[in-house]
Amino acid sequence: MNNTYYQECLFYLHNYSTNLAIISFYMRHSCLREALLHLLNKESPPEVFIEGIFQPSYKSGKLHALENLLESIDSTLESWGKYLIAACQHLQKKNYYHILYELQQFMKDQVRAAMTCIRFFSHKAKSYTELGEKLSWLLKAKDHLKIYLQENSRSSGRKKTTFFRKKMTAADVSRHMNTLQLQMEVTRFLHRCESAGTSQITTLPLPTLFGNNHMKMDVACKVMLGGKNVEDGFGIAFRVLQDFQLDAATTYCRAARQLVEKGKYSEIRQLLKCVSESGVAAKSDGDTILLNCLEAFKRIPPQELEGLIQAIHNDDNKVKRWLTGDCW
Repeated sequence: MNNTYYQECLFYLHNYSTNLAIISFYMRHSCLREALLHLLNKESPPEVFIEGIFQPSYKSGKLHALENLLESIDSTLESWGKYLIAACQHLQKKNYYHILYELQQFMKDQVRAAMTCIRFFSHKAKSYTELGEKLSWLLKAKDHLKIYLQENSRSSGRKKTTFFRKKMTAADVSRHMNTLQLQMEVTRFLHRCESAGTSQITTLPLPTLFGNNHMKMDVACKVMLGGKNVEDGFGIAFRVLQDFQLDAATTYCRAARQLVEKGKYSEIRQLLKCVSESGVAAKSDGDTILLNCLEAFKRIPPQELEGLIQAIHNDDNKVKRWLTGDCW
């Protein structure tokens, strides 16, 4: 830095060039601290940080050195908040999720780090056998949320937490932790079912509890139908329906239709028994499931058809199904 040519270059850059050019010059000469201080002093926009400092750092394997300097200049990282958010957005656009996860851990952004772990768990998985091998990511996600709760309880009453870390209420964090726990149980169950050959993958993307309500209902159906019989997975499926307040009757009807498609008529009766014993089903739910099956499928073998109609509780519904020609 005492070199005359170096100082001459800096003179012309400071007087006639852009902040990005000055920062790039510092970076080329391994003056990372000077580049960062110039960025702060000039209050340069995040784009300058990304192009001039962040990309050259991670591309040359010097992300840790950058993180150490950021922390040594401002241990709270508050000064770097807008730059760190921009860096995370940049990495997400590039699909550089491993670098993103490393940066989120450095930022102590526990909630977003947990979200990245969930993505590592579910992204492009083609079977629950694959998901079973990636359960450690859900455990890591749970650990991040636990740390978040601990840090929040310690900092309650003090000054507000750093703005660039994602906030979440304790109730929401607990709810997400319950989802993680339930997804682990679903994964272990369906992993066993796939290994035993009782469950096959029929749809992609693979349904998980991190999707919308339609996908969660798919998970419940898959669990009900995945075991050696309906009763095998009904308990877990029932918890999915209850925890997410899903339309249970619609889900049961979907499961029953799939059982009819596969000709598993005895399993329909077992499903009706499980629904009845769940303690929260309406009296009409069993009839709704049966009528739905009978209306959807016209070619049920006569003997099985008779058994299904006999299982209908409401006499009016039973008579209508006997009299209608569609059943035969």
